[in-house]
Amino acid sequence: MNQAPADYTLYGVELSLYTGKARAYLRYKGVNWTEVMPDKKAFFEVIMPTAGSPIIPVMKTNDGDLIQDSTEIIDFIEAKEPEFSVYPTGPKQKLAALLLEFFGDEWLLLPAMHYRWNYLDQQHDFIMSEFGRQIKPNASVEEQIELGKKNSPMFRSSVPKMGITEDTIEGVESSYLTVLDQLNTHFTHHKYLLGSRPCIGDYGLHASLYAHLARDPYPKALMQKRAPEVYKWVERMNHPQEKSGEFLENDQVPETLLPILSIQSAEQLPDVLKVISANEQFINSNPGKKIPRVLGYHEFTIGGKTGTRWINSYTQWMFQRPLFFYQHLSANHKTQADELLKSIQAYDAFQTNIEKPLARKKGQLELVEQAFGQSLGAYTNTQWQFGSEPN
Repeated sequence: MNQAPADYTLYGVELSLYTGKARAYLRYKGVNWTEVMPDKKAFFEVIMPTAGSPIIPVMKTNDGDLIQDSTEIIDFIEAKEPEFSVYPTGPKQKLAALLLEFFGDEWLLLPAMHYRWNYLDQQHDFIMSEFGRQIKPNASVEEQIELGKKNSPMFRSSVPKMGITEDTIEGVESSYLTVLDQLNTHFTHHKYLLGSRPCIGDYGLHASLYAHLARDPYPKALMQKRAPEVYKWVERMNHPQEKSGEFLENDQVPETLLPILSIQSAEQLPDVLKVISANEQFINSNPGKKIPRVLGYHEFTIGGKTGTRWINSYTQWMFQRPLFFYQHLSANHKTQADELLKSIQAYDAFQTNIEKPLARKKGQLELVEQAFGQSLGAYTNTQWQFGSEPN
């Protein structure tokens, strides 16, 4: 019997942080999909002509449309398959979920990249063979290792640019281990972040906590020993019961998540507020130009250690999701959300007025400015209603 063609094809690889996010989501939603490891032909004949940049994951629909970026892949499917949505309806739960997606996507990226590349001696052959396997999946392990050596330096070179240096490594590890311990406590009591159903925050956290931190040998052993409940959660995320579970009643955000959200408030939110300021300065100085992904460097703090990292303009695009959701709540719902924000010392950050919102457009890595009234239309279906990808 001939099997019906897939409705969706995900182009991705196991070592890709954001592919893991999209893959886990597609498994939970139970849609008709398949995964393909992209080769040169796929990149140059399928991905590049439509998406415009050789970045994975990319999802192709059965009518030929391509969606690039794990967040947009999820929101595309949510619009078409709303049953068992990964977005809670309560104001506090949805805000917490969007914040934790932002935290996992962007801030846990620091320990993910640190443990992959700064512990390379302890896991060299595994990492190199993984990079080689995505180029020649049928080659011998020895050949894949040699290919990995040639093709991985560009990813390793981004580590100090992200702010992971001798000045901050102790802080990166301290912050990560604290979050790991707190998540282990949380998953002792809850199957997922907000109950027995995964939310968008689970997928944001899964991005870093799977492909790098629960799969690369050194951090995997660390997680299994120090935070076994987190490792079990990673396994649940990868092998979910399709379209099942419920969010906690009464818009409850568990107390066990508040310390993690407080770390985000103390470390990540000051960073993104600086990014917003830098983006606005660029727009004012360069009217009509696309905003590059990197706008120089600024100071940041993680785990009590201060260093310098690149100004990643994309960070604003991700922060706009929880910010705009909050700012468009009704007065009553905003009062409820304020309780959460004040408890994690994030209230002031959420009073930020972004006069020049950013948008992603197909076929470009750079972001573009949108007039606020125009951006509201774009956000109606994805960003605030629903809530280069590094290796």
